[in-house]
Amino acid sequence: MNWAAEEFATIVLGDKRLDQRAVLLAERLGQNPFASIPAACDGWHETQGACRFLKRPSVGWEALLQPHWDCAQQRMQAHRIVLCIQDTTELDYQGQDIDGLGPLSYEAQRGFYLHPSYAITPEREPLGVLDAWMWAREFKNEEGVREGVKESQRWLESYQRLAEQAAQLPDTRLVNVADRESDILALLVKARDLGHPLDYLIHSQHNRALPDGRKLWDSVAAAPLLGHVRFELPAGRGRKVRHVEQEIRARRVTLTDGHGGEVPVTCLEAAEINTPEGCKPVIWRLLSNREAGTLEAAVELIDWYRARWEIELFFLILKEGCRVEQLQLSTLERLESALALYLVIAWRINRLMRLGRTLPELDADLLFAKEEWQAAYILNKKHPPKATPPRNEVIRLIARRGGFLGRKHDGDPGAKTIWLGLQEIAVFVEGMRFARLSNDG
Repeated sequence: MNWAAEEFATIVLGDKRLDQRAVLLAERLGQNPFASIPAACDGWHETQGACRFLKRPSVGWEALLQPHWDCAQQRMQAHRIVLCIQDTTELDYQGQDIDGLGPLSYEAQRGFYLHPSYAITPEREPLGVLDAWMWAREFKNEEGVREGVKESQRWLESYQRLAEQAAQLPDTRLVNVADRESDILALLVKARDLGHPLDYLIHSQHNRALPDGRKLWDSVAAAPLLGHVRFELPAGRGRKVRHVEQEIRARRVTLTDGHGGEVPVTCLEAAEINTPEGCKPVIWRLLSNREAGTLEAAVELIDWYRARWEIELFFLILKEGCRVEQLQLSTLERLESALALYLVIAWRINRLMRLGRTLPELDADLLFAKEEWQAAYILNKKHPPKATPPRNEVIRLIARRGGFLGRKHDGDPGAKTIWLGLQEIAVFVEGMRFARLSNDG
């Protein structure tokens, strides 16, 4: 069974033919994520079928993602802690004639927004996309006011959905990890009122006043030093990879909820010392419902927050690997349906990369069909082994077809070389199947 048939096994669209079409389309797009939908499909007949499928009102993005949500929940059950990372990204379709788009950062830009909750383990193994807000902003009215649902609502509703999922996972503790935009008092109050069904870890944006008159950040900066943490800061946003050392402080404080009540939180400060000349110090102030009275507990929270980078990598794969901003569909609803499939495909690419690094010795057939790992050997001019090989060996062979050199100092392959290599593997496997059918005939 191929990966798409497994991941979408529980899909229910009201018609078996639609279910089969969804699986086939996911398989085709996953085989060649860099291509357009017509280029990924096998011929004009299949392309027409894909277009009709995406046009059907009954094929909504929630129904398409439901089987993936089911699978993600099963994967989450195997872990004691699961990090649920939330963030928002813009999808820019400027210049395309698509009904339903709205303004982006600039009023003249056209597109819509995506806000997923992305589940990973603390070791950064991707488990799935748990939720996905998709919306187009309203245009400003004559008074320059933007009407419609307040966008901060997405953080509250996403937390609510995670709370519902946490109730179904009694042996797994979920942690809601989010950046500054989620520093909303209403979210902290909701978590308190629900009894903290999941933990939260939020980058503090507001230097709130405390009941004793001090400011939040001043209070934590005056807390005793717990110790130091050192790690490698990855490249990004114009910076190079560099080593960071931070001093760690934490304080348990009480915030007011605005209605006469209290919200106890831990505020943790991780402030860089010995910053290289010309670099901006890395300072994180994190809010959590969890206690962090020891260095070990504080470092665990910092490690979880550092894992937030995984959703940035997920967005990179979605935009550059799957090229979702190049989709040429005529309505927002059709874009949303296509994007639901690409969310699963981007997750799979990221999962292949991470599992190759963290669990390299597991059998390849846990991720690949036999034909796929055999093709990886043949394309690299190697004889396929009789026994199932380790998955990392197969992933590296696939990445070689995408430009990965595999030298001693090259480290592990990245997402880009994997998704490029997967395209060659898919074409070769199709050729193998066609040759087998021809010989059988």
